[in-house]
Amino acid sequence: MKPVGLAPTHGTARDIPGIPATCRDQAWERSRFEWRVGDPGDPATLVENFLSGHGLPAGDLSGPSLAGLAHEVCGAALFVSAAGGAAMIGGCLGAPSPAPAVPDVVVVVYEHTATVRLQEPPGGGLARTVGAWRLGPWRPSWSPSRHAEAVQSVREAIARGDVYQVNMVGHAAAAYHGDPLPALRRVTGLPGARYAGILQGDGWAIGCASPETLLEVRGGQAVTRPIKGTAPATEAGRADLLASPKERAEHIMIVDLQRNDLSHVAVTGTVRVPELFAVRRWADLWQAESEVTARLRPRTGLAELLRAICPGGSVTGAPKFAALREIAALEPVGRGASMGALGWIGPDGIDLGLTIRTVVADGRDLHVWAGGGITIDSDPAAEVAEAAAKAAPVRAALHGLR
Repeated sequence: MKPVGLAPTHGTARDIPGIPATCRDQAWERSRFEWRVGDPGDPATLVENFLSGHGLPAGDLSGPSLAGLAHEVCGAALFVSAAGGAAMIGGCLGAPSPAPAVPDVVVVVYEHTATVRLQEPPGGGLARTVGAWRLGPWRPSWSPSRHAEAVQSVREAIARGDVYQVNMVGHAAAAYHGDPLPALRRVTGLPGARYAGILQGDGWAIGCASPETLLEVRGGQAVTRPIKGTAPATEAGRADLLASPKERAEHIMIVDLQRNDLSHVAVTGTVRVPELFAVRRWADLWQAESEVTARLRPRTGLAELLRAICPGGSVTGAPKFAALREIAALEPVGRGASMGALGWIGPDGIDLGLTIRTVVADGRDLHVWAGGGITIDSDPAAEVAEAAAKAAPVRAALHGLR
């Protein structure tokens, strides 16, 4: 655990996904909490207690409003890695992250102030080199053939009855020279990036262009919007996605999983699916999205809610614990900051995106992850191609080609 004192974030707080427009130019970092797998304590409880200690009403999210915000605090950014989410529920953690500088849980509380602070952030922030931006060749964590073999292994596990669906994710890294923040900001500008933003720490930065809502809470109503199903953003691609039995079956399985996840914290009988298999665009792709809602049970706190929803079902599979075991056995490197959560907690609610389409910059490399859901009908070559298609717009933006 790493509590950090008051530090300036002028020019960076505005990048946080979900931060209110009225806060962006006057939000400064008040306090920070960091946790890594292996640190003591339950991360979900520690997050709730840390936020409550700063006057943010994280202990009960079921009421009509999140009242009780301390006057000088405007809200907090919350990040949870894939491994952090698995740790919250006691699931398999998988391989170590290829970007170990990034903690597994980060909470940054912001205050409003007009006072100019000139001191450096704790640890000095992300190192940058002088000169033109250069990005080296991508180094994948597995080859296309190894990725295809993992898909086939999942199909065999499904045939045995071990799982119904597993999300397989690959990773690639590339060395960089220059300041990575403009490249991360280009990623956040990708079309369809609802959770567009950057979070920074000591020696690392996360750039997110996610379209997917992991968790939104307003007035005691919880919402998750799983995305499953991908096709090229053409008229033919849209028609193929709508007509595909495989894509629809994959999607419905995850919607059912998300319904079950929310049921653990919902008033009985309130879980609903107001929208099913809506096709929306992200960059050069069509993706299928549904909406699952529930009324939270009285006195449901943030810790209980995080344990119910993390890690996101659309990037694990079903059943969730069994899918996490398959992921740990098959993926050669950890998911790091991808497939986790990043967003904003404020006086009026919670809005967390699932960190798909997400990049990490450490002191040396940029890291990108991409994958897809595997069902019994999955074609290994097609799954490899789908992961490449999801990563392509992100890589192009990092190179400055978009």
